[in-house]
Amino acid sequence: MRAKISPLNISNICIYGVGGVGGYFGAKIAFKLAQENNNNIKTFFIARGNHLKQIKAGGLIVKAGDDIINCRPTLSTNDLTKIPAPDLYLVCVKGYDLNGAIQDIAKNIKKNTIIIPLLNGVDIYERIRNELKDTIVLPACVYVGTHVEKPGVISTKGGDGMILFGKDPKYTTFTPVEVIDLFNKTDIKHKWRDDPYPAIWEKYIFIAAFGLITAYSDKTLGEIMQTKELVNTTKEIMKEIILIANKKGINLPDDILNKSIDKTNKFLFETKTSYQRDVEKAKEGKGNEGDLFGVTIIRMGKEMGVSTPVTQAILSKIKEKLLTLSEE
Repeated sequence: MRAKISPLNISNICIYGVGGVGGYFGAKIAFKLAQENNNNIKTFFIARGNHLKQIKAGGLIVKAGDDIINCRPTLSTNDLTKIPAPDLYLVCVKGYDLNGAIQDIAKNIKKNTIIIPLLNGVDIYERIRNELKDTIVLPACVYVGTHVEKPGVISTKGGDGMILFGKDPKYTTFTPVEVIDLFNKTDIKHKWRDDPYPAIWEKYIFIAAFGLITAYSDKTLGEIMQTKELVNTTKEIMKEIILIANKKGINLPDDILNKSIDKTNKFLFETKTSYQRDVEKAKEGKGNEGDLFGVTIIRMGKEMGVSTPVTQAILSKIKEKLLTLSEE
């Protein structure tokens, strides 16, 4: 018998990580609530460094083409203990910061707090569950192209600006009516799926394969699509991921391979992946998403009895590159 949990009224929302993704959705929520003079719902931004300093000084600015919004949350801080235990967390950190974020969140949470993780990966739910045993975690993926243009400013560069999320496997009878209502009120595009995993895996097939190949080759998406050898290698990585998904019982479309390759048509020729940018910044001592993509594929392949030689070879080359960069 599955566990049950009582619903709650959402009055405190925390956006944990207000980079491109968190800044975009957090700003939309805070801006809309302020427009409607809704003082019953408070918004809290967790940020750091110069980005936090600029948000405190002048608010968070989001630029979407000719549209510009400037929002001021209830409080922006780098100290989670300074805010009340949230009813809703939108977790918007990079994969390599997830464990630290969840350990922080564990100190300021209620049993019926809802967590929606808005970051790449197919095992994010499990990573969070390892730390948080009772709270509600709704598996999700996000479709938005954003980046921090400069401290305090987020720019959008495509995508639908949409959140797709679904049921917590531990609390299968729970439907977050309050969250859906909040998203409707604040004009957040969203889709609810009882089973969100096909969509999560479909996105992962694209971002993991192209993330690995762009980080390995240092070429943009457009350049990769002009290089037959790299396209073929990308397809081989996708095939490895698809085999793992099939073994896990994920219901993917029959044409998922071609569909995933064709997604490049939606991006500019000069587009770089986030993993690629992480590798480029290796000299700065920043983390990268190698664990979220390559290591996870290899680990899941072993668990499901699926061979992943192409992923292993490409990840090995990336690690060699990172080692060389760190020594320069």
